[in-house]
Amino acid sequence: MHPWHLAPLQFYWEYRLINLVEKWYNASSENPAEVAMKEFTTLKEMLDPARREQYAVGGFNFCNAETAKVVLAESVKLRSPAMLVAAASEVQLCGMEDTVKIVRLVAEMGSVPVCLHLDHTMDVETVCRAVDAGFSSVMIDGSRFPFEKNIEMTQAVVKYAHNKGVSVEGELGAIGENKDGQHEGTGPQSLTDPSMAAEFVERTGVDALAVSIGNAHGLYAKRPELDFELLNAIRDQVDIPLVLHGGSGTPPDHLQRAIALGICKVNVASEIGKVFTDSYIETMTAGGTWWVHALQKAKDAIAPVIKKWIHYLRSEGKA
Repeated sequence: MHPWHLAPLQFYWEYRLINLVEKWYNASSENPAEVAMKEFTTLKEMLDPARREQYAVGGFNFCNAETAKVVLAESVKLRSPAMLVAAASEVQLCGMEDTVKIVRLVAEMGSVPVCLHLDHTMDVETVCRAVDAGFSSVMIDGSRFPFEKNIEMTQAVVKYAHNKGVSVEGELGAIGENKDGQHEGTGPQSLTDPSMAAEFVERTGVDALAVSIGNAHGLYAKRPELDFELLNAIRDQVDIPLVLHGGSGTPPDHLQRAIALGICKVNVASEIGKVFTDSYIETMTAGGTWWVHALQKAKDAIAPVIKKWIHYLRSEGKA
C-alpha cells in the first residue's frame, strides 16, 4: 500500500466540508466571481530569488489536508516559501479540482508565498488538466522518451501553461525511480548531458530543469555520490534554476554544495511518507487508539522533518 493511502476517509470528509464552506462563501457574496482568494505563487516567482541568493526551496510532497497544513505551518513559523507538491498518483486520492480547493483553503492560514506544483507527470493531457484546475506550477517528465519526443512534449506543455501564467519544470536525464512507495534500488539511470541540456532549455522555454547527477528517488540504501563536476557543467550551459529530485537522505554537505552550483529546488517525498506511515502504523498497532488520533500523531511526526529541510536548504527567513 502506498504511504499516502492510509487516510482517504479523513481527506474525503475534509474536502466535503470545504465544498460546503465554498457554497456558503459564494452564496454570501453579491458577486461570487469577485471573491478574493489567495493567489498561488508560480515556480518561477519562487525560484528566481532562490537562484540569486543561493538558497533552495523544498518541494514537499503532500497527500491530504493534514500533510499540507504541516508544510504550511512550519513554513510560516520559519518564514520560508512553501511549495506543496503532489504527483498525479497522489492527486487521484481526491481529484484534481478538489486538491486545488483544499490547498487554497490551507494557504489562507499563512502569509508566506505558496506554490502548488504537480510533480512527475508523463502525459501532456494530465498536465494541462492541472493547469486548468489551478495548479501554479507543473512538471512534464518526458525523460523516459527519446530526446526529440521529450522536447515535443515539453514544448506543448510550456505553450499551454505559459499562456495561463503557469510555470513549467522539465526533466532531462532519467532519475532512478521509487516504485509505489517501495525503497528504490540502484537501477539504471542516464545522467544529464550539459550540451543537450542547453539545447533542451533553449528549444522548450522551461522555467526550471530537473537534472540527473547520481540522485535517485526514495530512501538511499547507501550514501549517494552526486556528480558535482557534471552539475557545474550543466549550470554553465543553462540559465534557469536547476532541480534536484530524490532529496530524502541526501547529506547536508551535498545539499550545500549543490545549492552553490545552481540547485534551487529540492524534492522531499520519501522521508515525509516514511515518517508519516511509520507513526500511523506504530500507533494503530499498539491498539486502544481511534484512527483519527493516529492521524494526529502522524501529522505531528512530520513537522520536524519539514523544519529540518527548511534549515538544510537555507530558505528560512526568505518569505
